Amino acid sequence: MADLSGMWLGTYWQAENPTRFEATLIQGGNTLSGRVLDDNYLGEAQVEGEVVGRRVSFTKRYLTTSPTAIQYSGTVSEDGNHIQGEWAIGRFDAGPWEAHRSQDDLVANLQATLEKQDLTPATTTASGATDLV
Repeated sequence: MADLSGMWLGTYWQAENPTRFEATLIQGGNTLSGRVLDDNYLGEAQVEGEVVGRRVSFTKRYLTTSPTAIQYSGTVSEDGNHIQGEWAIGRFDAGPWEAHRSQDDLVANLQATLEKQDLTPATTTASGATDLV
């Protein structure tokens, strides 16, 4: 089962018009929750759903602009870094969506870079000398 916890950047299409979004997801077991911020007037929404294997489904509800629940479903890529699927507002409207993991986690990126380069942080002793840890 994929772990979807983290930051995601994505796009959904409504009437062939794209809307970008940022999502912060938290997964505990099969349960998924989080927040989404659309790059339009609809603003922030909360999501609740589940992950089963590589299948994800959740309900998105905007906090202030619209009480209508939007159903999302999709499939997580084998590497766990991309999701692709469909959204629907009942029988009223529907369209495709996709998201990929955000690379904006600077601490995780620094850690990964240091590990790849096999760098060991240095410390300074009381006498001013530098020792490798």
